[in-house]
Amino acid sequence: MRPRKRFGQNFLKDRGVISKIVEVIRPEPSDNMVEIGPGLGALTAPLLETLNRLEVVEIDRDIVEQLKKRFPEERLPIHQADALKFDFSSLGGNLRIVGNLPYNISTPLLFHLSDFSKIIKDMHFMLQKEVVDRMASPPSSPDYGRLSVMLQHQFYIVKCFEVPPHCFYPEPKVDSAIVRMIPLESRQARDEGLFSDVVLAAFSQRRKTLKNTLKTILNQEDFEALEIDPNARAENLSVSDFATIANRLAEKRKQIIDAGLRIVGGR
Repeated sequence: MRPRKRFGQNFLKDRGVISKIVEVIRPEPSDNMVEIGPGLGALTAPLLETLNRLEVVEIDRDIVEQLKKRFPEERLPIHQADALKFDFSSLGGNLRIVGNLPYNISTPLLFHLSDFSKIIKDMHFMLQKEVVDRMASPPSSPDYGRLSVMLQHQFYIVKCFEVPPHCFYPEPKVDSAIVRMIPLESRQARDEGLFSDVVLAAFSQRRKTLKNTLKTILNQEDFEALEIDPNARAENLSVSDFATIANRLAEKRKQIIDAGLRIVGGR
């Protein structure tokens, strides 16, 4: 089949890389596994050599028809859908998610999958190397940013190995990498929405210091209590630092609400 640019299709063709990916995933027969974007089945077929059953999510109708001809429905249930809108909770729990993700939607798709982290066992993806480097980057490094913080707050992230362009058809203009993501049992921030807001505000202007980017939510007293340098930049803070900020704001908000309720009750 001819790859479709609008779907960001680059079909993996290197058998050695495919075998290496399967080794990293380590499928077991009874795994509840789903593949996003199976394409021509380069990874699908070797996974089904071990798995009893593999669910797939594929948006391209022509590819869906090809897959139906190659694999029996009871072994390869196909969900013709946009992965960005797909309800992964419909597939049950303890999910193992794999795929060669379209690079043009990789970041929003990762955030979408994060919403289902409580029912996910692990995830293994082929992504643009630059994206994987950002995902796994430590604080105070050039690649560390909002994506790093948001994903590391929810997942243990490991860059497994890199894949050069010649392993695909057509060849992408960038290097790729395989990444492993394992949901963390607990998260440091009590309020996910507040944590997200803090991270977004802090990285909104990377070159500015925290006293400027967070001036609407933190005062000098807050910085001192948190033991965070107001002259530092967002890239210098760890995931724990961001969680600590979010938790302090959550506590201050709770105190304001409680005080308001006491005033109303006193009336």
